[in-house]
Amino acid sequence: MSWASDEKELAPQAAPSWLKPLVDNAKDIKRAYRRRVPPEVLAMLTAANTKASIKAGVTGERRDAAVLVLFSGPPDSQSQGLPETADLLVTVRASTLRHHAGQAAFPGGAADPGDTGPVSTALREANEETGIDVGRLQPLATLEQMFIPPSGFHVVPVLAYSADPGPVAVVDESETAVVARVPVRAFTNPENRIMVYRKENTRRAAGPAFLLNEMLVWGFTGQVVSAMLDVAGWAQPWDTDDVRELEDAMALVGRDGGTAG
Repeated sequence: MSWASDEKELAPQAAPSWLKPLVDNAKDIKRAYRRRVPPEVLAMLTAANTKASIKAGVTGERRDAAVLVLFSGPPDSQSQGLPETADLLVTVRASTLRHHAGQAAFPGGAADPGDTGPVSTALREANEETGIDVGRLQPLATLEQMFIPPSGFHVVPVLAYSADPGPVAVVDESETAVVARVPVRAFTNPENRIMVYRKENTRRAAGPAFLLNEMLVWGFTGQVVSAMLDVAGWAQPWDTDDVRELEDAMALVGRDGGTAG
């Protein structure tokens, strides 16, 4: 089966009213994502993607992956706006992993031979990482594939919804350090938003990040969350001039550097 053959499992009409602005404009998320990426970083990503695609053409192998972007919350919102209880499932990768150690991420991973497509991969990986009952979830839409160096994966984010996803927890401590349903209000709160750059890069290469109680959400995941807030109309004005080096920002985690809402 082809990598996109499981799109029949998608049901965008199942999205609650408050989530429809995001689902209806899912095609715009990658464009919003790229708009936030600094030009020098975008050039690097494009070059790395081209190199990976050439290699895949020679070897016949692509590194496909998918992540689950799971929103939970009430099926209805009286104000039609973002409910106070809406949340987003996020993990923190174990500090011992080879790639992206200690980094906040959506649950997900590489495609297995038995997967029928990105929805299948995202659901399987989410269950393996968080123990979530995937029968409670409704996949809504897939986003455009995005390339992530240095792992070299072409990743498809899968938007999903559940009114009640049930319990989640760390399944394998060697892979995952934290599993949390983070209030979406924590991401929209301007006080939790900063810009972050790696020490080996310049401040010009800084990208959007979210400083929360348990984690710093930055990199690919931070870019995707930021893009979703923009596309859904949930973003509030925030100080993009608050630029921190990554290690300095990480040192603030757990020190009242961020809030839950």
